[in-house]
This record gives sequence, structure tokens and C-alpha cells, in this order.
Amino acid sequence: MDRRIPSDITPFRSCIFYTLVAMLSPMPRARKHLVCISNTPYYHVVSRCVRRAFLCGVDRASGKDYEHRRGWIEERVRVLSSLFSIRLCAYAVMSNHYHLVVKLSPDEAAHWSDDDVLERWAALFRGPLLVQQYRDGKSLTPVEIDTLRATIAVYRARLSDLSWFMKCLNEPIARKANAEDGCTGHFWEARFRSQALCTERALLAAMAYVDLNPIRARIADTPERSDYTSLQARIAEPDTTDLSSALYGMLRSGELRHTNIAIRPLMPFLGDTHQGSDALPIRSTDYLMLVDTTGRLSMRGKRGRVSRALAPILARLGVSAKQWLPAATAFRDHYWNGDLRLKQPA
Repeated sequence: MDRRIPSDITPFRSCIFYTLVAMLSPMPRARKHLVCISNTPYYHVVSRCVRRAFLCGVDRASGKDYEHRRGWIEERVRVLSSLFSIRLCAYAVMSNHYHLVVKLSPDEAAHWSDDDVLERWAALFRGPLLVQQYRDGKSLTPVEIDTLRATIAVYRARLSDLSWFMKCLNEPIARKANAEDGCTGHFWEARFRSQALCTERALLAAMAYVDLNPIRARIADTPERSDYTSLQARIAEPDTTDLSSALYGMLRSGELRHTNIAIRPLMPFLGDTHQGSDALPIRSTDYLMLVDTTGRLSMRGKRGRVSRALAPILARLGVSAKQWLPAATAFRDHYWNGDLRLKQPA
């Protein structure tokens, strides 16, 4: 089978081509053949625990509680999205798997200084002796400087690579869980799955699907009460105390090395302060209503949905669309000590 894409194929059709090739191939394909930035920067990612066991929630057989591990995953994915040039659009951490919707932004990494690249990489890995000497302020020979620049180029590419992002997410979680259980072996079932999102419609559908996972599994009754999801995090986004505390905890435990990189928010929605490629192609109010409306629909094979008797989501949150939009796009001006200061009339 000739796997070369014809030169006249459109970006959308090339995504379909890659998907068909992956389905027809007898062996798993390298991730570089499944992820193509020139076609789409958006991807839906899924990683599942081994044997689909409840290794991140409450084990129904033994009754043992692993719920705190969901927090490990949420905290680490937020930290990594701040270190990598990968924006986090949506996520949901379930009992035995998690979903991510991400945007790969290699252009962002291309504009980082060499020192910025090294600081981000050194937050995760010690690096070779040459890198350590440079960061300690020791002088290097011209040959060593050339080697250092080549090393930085490798790090820059890795910090915008989905496979490295997932490696830095899954491997530490597996080691930490195995250490807690006093065992060895696989924690994750297999390598992660990635799905290209080639259109705005596919992107928004994937985000809504991810945010509604707890609803469909009947472990939450409304999206805003769905723990360990991006929608709940967006509603509470202005109060970053918990994430900052998590970052400091990871630094103290040695899971992260020293870094001055701040936790950055989830990828913003389209609004007055965010335009074009720096924002998701929908306003926050419209997305909330999209998720809420979708969650009320019954789906074959899915146990849960949002009750149709409930008020719309903005009414449940106690805000109007006129109040929510400026608060969500410029939250620093509208929140204080975790509370929303409503500057617009309802």
C-alpha cells in the first residue's frame, strides 16, 4: 500500500487519509505519522488504565479508594501545559481513564529564548553535565557552546511534541501509583490514543464530549459539579490557589525541579480580549450553553444526562450572559478572593 499522500489532497481529506491508513495498518504506526501539525494542531487524546481497573477512583470490588490519583493527573497535566507549548482546551479525569483536548503550538516554542527552553526542560529533567554547567554560570568552550545549542534545539522540539508531553504525564503517574501500591508493572493499558480534530465542529464536539464524560457515566448530575473536568476548572479558574499549592507540593516532593514558570489558564474562548488562533472558536457563554444543552440529550448506551427540569447553566451559576462574558475573558478584574464581583447588571 502506497502511504504517500497525493500532493493535491486537501488538509481535511489528509486527516481522513491518515485515519484510514491507521485503521488498515496491521501494526501500530509511529505517532509522527498520526500527528500532523500542518493539517490540524488540535487533538483528542485518551489514556486508559491497565485492564480498565478502577486505579484512579473507587475500586468496586475491593472498596479501596484511589480517588486522590485523579488529582495527581489533573495537577500534572496543568503544570505540563504550562511548561510545554501545548495548550489545554478540555480535559476529564475519570476513574479508569482520562481525556484531553489539546492544541499543539510549535510556533510558541520557536519564540522562546534558549534560557527559557532550558528552564522549562530542567523543571522535568536534570539534563547532561554540559547543560548543568551552563545553567550554573560556568564558561564553555566554542565546541561546547555548539553542542549546547544542538541540545537546546532538541529540547525545543520535544517541548512542542505530543508524545513527549504524554510521556512526561503518564510515566511519573505510573511510578507514583506503583510506589503507593508497593508493586511494579504497567499502570497504563497501552500507549495513548490520539484523534485529529480537523474542523471547528469536530473540535467543539470533542470538547463537549470530554466535559460531559462524568454526566454520561452518572457520577455527576450537572457539568459544573463534574469534578476533575475542564468545565468545572473554567468556572473556578480565577482562584488558582489550589493549582499553585499543587505546584509547590510537586516541587517539594521532587516531582518537579525548581522553575519560575507560572501555571497558565486553560486555552481561552473567543472574546473581546482573545482573537484568532489564540482563542477557541466560540464564546464562553455559547460553549456553556452547548455543553448544557448537549448534556440534556439522551444517548443510546449512556446511562446519564442532565435533567431537563433544571434551569439553564448560567441561571444555576447565578449570572447572566452579559455578566459572564466579561468575567470569563478578564477575570482578574472581576474576581476577588474567589468571589465574582458582578459589574454588569443582570
